[in-house]
Amino acid sequence: MRINASVFLPFPRALVYATYRDKLLELVPQMPNVKSVALKSRQEQGSTVQQVFEWRGKSDIPGLLKPFVSEDLLTWTDFATWKEAEFTTDWKIQPHAFGEAIRWAGIDRFLEESNGTRIESRGELTIDPHRLKSVPSFLAGQVSHLAEDILAKQAEPNFIELSRLVQAHLEKQHS
Repeated sequence: MRINASVFLPFPRALVYATYRDKLLELVPQMPNVKSVALKSRQEQGSTVQQVFEWRGKSDIPGLLKPFVSEDLLTWTDFATWKEAEFTTDWKIQPHAFGEAIRWAGIDRFLEESNGTRIESRGELTIDPHRLKSVPSFLAGQVSHLAEDILAKQAEPNFIELSRLVQAHLEKQHS
């Protein structure tokens, strides 16, 4: 499943980029689909910053999934490499449930556009039903599709909501 989102913010690229990278912990508590986020590590090497965050989301788990997962499906570790020279972020998300079966990675690009910045988030989410160890094989296909659907449906709205919060933060700082 491909994840594609694009948002325009009317602020300079360097400012938008730095705000996303450095103000996440301030902004995320305002997101309705997120219970919490914690910074696990941050390493800086030149203009590259590597961060690891642990997220806890909020959503209802469909009945078919409840016997196989708990809130772990909504808890994930986010590995991000911020390359300021390129204004990109390479990311990989490792959900705590079905970790051996899920591959979810992508890139965010911060592009100069007229009077602001366009942020494009591109990623791919795949779940291998054959690697769902706790799920009976006859249900693995259904469970993998449901899990993909839940995760993908949270990704784009969370990206858009975070962009809205970044814009509100920048408007407040520059008013």
